[in-house]
Amino acid sequence: MIRHIVYFSVRSAADRERVLGGLRLLEANPHALLLEVGENLKLDSLGNEVDFVVYGEFTDADALDAFKAHPSYEASIAAVRPIRDLRIAADFVAKEKR
Repeated sequence: MIRHIVYFSVRSAADRERVLGGLRLLEANPHALLLEVGENLKLDSLGNEVDFVVYGEFTDADALDAFKAHPSYEASIAAVRPIRDLRIAADFVAKEKR
């Protein structure tokens, strides 16, 4: 399984709801086993630059590619990219539970 995590920050606090709404467009995408969009609680004492997190689980790289090819992904990019600041993505293979 691949875990896909993307962190976002907004340029302006006035755009927070628009960014969140744009990220939530991803929830209509059928290719993830699990997809969550959440607001950073900012509980870390060392850094809180991130405003939102998108967390997804995918069976394999092909499923992640299908997720990125889906119209909801393009709609989310169109809504969020112009008003976001930071975007950091990471993908990794999850260890099997023992």
